[in-house]
Amino acid sequence: MADIPTEDRSKHHPLRIAMVVPPWYELPPPGYGGLEQVCAELVDGLVARGHEVTLFGAGIQTGTAAEFVSTVNETQHERLGQTMPELLHVARVNQLINEGAFDVVHDHTVIGMLTAADRQVPTVATVHGPPIGELGEYLGCLDASVGLVAISRSQRRQNPDLPWTATIHHGLGAPDPDRTLRRRTSGIGPVLWMARFAPEKGPDLAVRACRVAGLPLVLAGKCNEPGEQRYLREEIAPLVGPDVEVVLNADRVRCQKLLREARCLLLPIRWEEPFGMVMLEAMAAGTPVVALNRGAVPEVVHHRETGLICDDPGDLPGALHEVLGLDPAACVAHVRRFFPPGLMAYRYEQVFRRRIAPAVTGHTNPTPSARSPWVSRDRRTDSAAPPAPDPAA
Repeated sequence: MADIPTEDRSKHHPLRIAMVVPPWYELPPPGYGGLEQVCAELVDGLVARGHEVTLFGAGIQTGTAAEFVSTVNETQHERLGQTMPELLHVARVNQLINEGAFDVVHDHTVIGMLTAADRQVPTVATVHGPPIGELGEYLGCLDASVGLVAISRSQRRQNPDLPWTATIHHGLGAPDPDRTLRRRTSGIGPVLWMARFAPEKGPDLAVRACRVAGLPLVLAGKCNEPGEQRYLREEIAPLVGPDVEVVLNADRVRCQKLLREARCLLLPIRWEEPFGMVMLEAMAAGTPVVALNRGAVPEVVHHRETGLICDDPGDLPGALHEVLGLDPAACVAHVRRFFPPGLMAYRYEQVFRRRIAPAVTGHTNPTPSARSPWVSRDRRTDSAAPPAPDPAA
């Protein structure tokens, strides 16, 4: 495991953290949802470090160790991309935050960052998308009190003039390596592409690379939104043949099975991927990654140890054969060493403490007000905080 600095926790009061996530999916997500997956890992990591985390989201339950406060009983994934669901969610959350008592807000929504100046406590906001274009201009208009966190050095380099507070890689709780590797049969399964159906994710490049390499391919993609459905129908479906299997909107159990059984994960991206949580999920399953050298790929994949990074799409077919020479155990060890959720939680904790005035810490956190009629609370009884990371590990 990556080193987590040794510290005397008795010197620090536990923090009261309001964790605000979008209203689209539960935590952890039952299927697609990289943002939701990393937020679930972060919540449990913070609780394991002794902090009081209140999770503001949608739906009726959570699989995390946080206290859960819902602003709407149904997750809003069918309205993903619309403004009003997130706008109403943030408005309700802000009312609840100001009625409660928190030390810091950690916001993962887009709209919430704009309202941070109206909150009574500091806001730290993780930027999950490319900070360029309209999103970059929006981020540049935010109140100076908002602490922006980048999820990769590549993402931060895209807009270095933003008032970044920190760069913190995502973390993932990799399973026991012996159990993981016993379940994996290296090299027998097909090549796997797993993403949302969009041109920047390169599913067409995946089809062409596998066809040149003479290898079967599984396209496992999110395809709920009209643009995704149109792209699949018009651009990808004509390329599909008997050597390509299409799996739509698979749940997390199916996704994990596909990852364990795959020859490799193929990520022929055409954009500056801000992070790429699916790469961690693949390596945690003992599955190496073959990817184009874009975005955060070289920060996540160790070339020639946990995957192969190619500069040109023409290099992908050869890499799909060469990747069999990589050790699945090295993939698992890489995730456990460099991307443990405990390290991610520790780094966010340091950011939170820097944003908080010392005078506001150290108080008992009352339960947020239940007067608002839309609020529901629940936490799955079978969920428990993971053990706290050993600082000496």
